[in-house]
Amino acid sequence: MKVGIICAGDTEVAPFLPIIEDCKISEKAMLKFYEGKIEGVDIVTLFSGVCKVNAAIATQILIDTYHVDMVINAGVAGGMDPKLDIFDTVISTEVAYHDVNSEILTEFHPWMETVFFKADEELLKLSEKAVAKLNSDYNIVWGRMVTGEAFITDEGREEINERFVPLTVDMETGSIAHVCYVNQIPFIAIRSITDTPTHSGTEHFEANCEKASGIAKDITVALLSELRNR
Repeated sequence: MKVGIICAGDTEVAPFLPIIEDCKISEKAMLKFYEGKIEGVDIVTLFSGVCKVNAAIATQILIDTYHVDMVINAGVAGGMDPKLDIFDTVISTEVAYHDVNSEILTEFHPWMETVFFKADEELLKLSEKAVAKLNSDYNIVWGRMVTGEAFITDEGREEINERFVPLTVDMETGSIAHVCYVNQIPFIAIRSITDTPTHSGTEHFEANCEKASGIAKDITVALLSELRNR
């Protein structure tokens, strides 16, 4: 079993790097891949760069070149549900694009029944076990994420909420889930919140990214432990 862990930015992947055992580094498509073990599980991790295309490139390379059996998207996100606070963490149950016409996905490749890419059921169950064993005061919830090619502050927030009622928004998860879907690779996302409707803007993202990334790492490592023990 080999697990791919994709982070969008260098701050998000940074907490993983010191805990990789027997780490080997390789490069492909201008991306740097870190391969080794975490919690006794074979992993390959990297930061893909921000945006849907960068994330999709990284995901397909993980599948084709590194032959991962599943993909975890770990990192940070913007909070959309007003009930969620900064540093709360969402584990994806399903993901959609908020900026792609639905017919593109349902009438053309990959001919989906809905616009939602579902998280893997076994990974969801294992994530619940992992969270139950975490010795922390993290607030962790499960639910819907949406992805689009923009950092959402105030503009567009209301429309996205009306159409999708998501917990979080980001710029990569949907495309990672999309690539996993067409390759029939299990997928799940773990995203900790850096900014909210009441604390919006890039300044909050930048101030909170490091701590939020560490939280997402802790939950991901707990999930890896469950994968090892299954």
